[in-house]
Amino acid sequence: MSQAGVEHHEAPTGFIRRYVFSLDHKVIGIQYWWLALVAVFVGMFLSLLMRFQLAWPSHKIPLWGQVMTPEQYLALVTMHGTIMVFFVLTTAPQSGFGNFALPIQIGAADMAFPVLNMLSFWTTFVSFAVMCAAFFVEAGAPIGGWTAYAPLSALGEIAGPGQGMGLNLWVISLFIFCAASLMGALNFIVTTLDLRTRGMSLMRLPLTVWAWFVTAILGLLAFAVLMGACILLLLDRLAGTSFFVPGGLVLGGKPVNHQGGSPLLWQHLFWFFGHPEVYIAILPGMGIVSQILSTFCRKPIFGYRAMVFAILAIAILSCSVWGHHMFISGMNPYTAFVFSILTVSIGVPSAIKTFNWLGTIWRGKVQFATANLFALAFVSLFVTGGITGIFLAQPAVDLPLHDTKFVVAHFHFVMGVAAIFGMFAGTFFWFPKMFGRTMNETLGKIHFWITTA
Repeated sequence: MSQAGVEHHEAPTGFIRRYVFSLDHKVIGIQYWWLALVAVFVGMFLSLLMRFQLAWPSHKIPLWGQVMTPEQYLALVTMHGTIMVFFVLTTAPQSGFGNFALPIQIGAADMAFPVLNMLSFWTTFVSFAVMCAAFFVEAGAPIGGWTAYAPLSALGEIAGPGQGMGLNLWVISLFIFCAASLMGALNFIVTTLDLRTRGMSLMRLPLTVWAWFVTAILGLLAFAVLMGACILLLLDRLAGTSFFVPGGLVLGGKPVNHQGGSPLLWQHLFWFFGHPEVYIAILPGMGIVSQILSTFCRKPIFGYRAMVFAILAIAILSCSVWGHHMFISGMNPYTAFVFSILTVSIGVPSAIKTFNWLGTIWRGKVQFATANLFALAFVSLFVTGGITGIFLAQPAVDLPLHDTKFVVAHFHFVMGVAAIFGMFAGTFFWFPKMFGRTMNETLGKIHFWITTA
């Protein structure tokens, strides 16, 4: 075992060092959890404003006293998606629960690099602050969606409202977030490989640790690509380069002085990150649910080795299916066929995990604690989202359904609901360990049934 695994940094004495700039993995995990909680309330508030506009179009928004403009609605869509995907679904399951519980579960004193761990959190915090600042600039928040498709996102203010300083801050925020995520991913990988206690081989790791470990590897690959894409996009916007702006582009009746770029390059780079990001959000939930089901069904997890290999297979396949987001972009039909087959193939390890979850429940002494209710609902919602994904994996079906509410529903079943339920399950399960208090079971079950309904 590495010497770093048995060293303890001195206990801090002051409030600032103990609770703000702490090096303790538990405190940092709780800090991530609180940041995600703030972000989820911001994201939910934006979604409520969107729903108000859809329910009562052309009505003045209460307390604001103004009618929402199309640009403001698109800004809500953009910022809601970005905040929820990056600062909630990526932050809480991996960085929050992972930082808190991973060293405990492998018998380590702390993460491998405590200072880097602290820097990772505060870099994430700065990223969130920069993202929120986009609401308050004169040009307005970005309106290009959470995908920020080129070429409009690469042109700057000449592209219209919501394409000025707000989008610059959006790109800078994502760049900072990628840097924080890379620091965190390196820490998770080194901690898992080097700081396991004596006798704990890889095939004895809890499934939660496997999920966090594999997610960290995915993050190391995916966020590096997005980081590079953000640099190229900023260069197009601020330095006059043409990575994503094609030649011959005419905007408002005037030719744009760029040539040689390709908007599809941004799509390839973004979705090479974007599809692994789905599993960066959902894999920690899978690990958490596996532990919770095993605990409250009073049984070891069914098919442990199969579950481990399923996690690895999902991670490998997730890096090779980004093209199914681009069927409508004029992709070669043979290339689309390959991406379609690979996408459907992810259903195999996903089905293995679902079967093993059901095998764990089968004939177990099931206790319907709140954490277990959320875990059971996670399985149901994940299956529903996965089935809708099978349809979208077929190019002939995806073409007419692209950019429709069907895709929105599929995305939200997997990430917007299943991953969130995994976070709820983890919160109810580890809350006593994190805060020294037990959450009220009656209120928890009321919360579960209202949320499920």
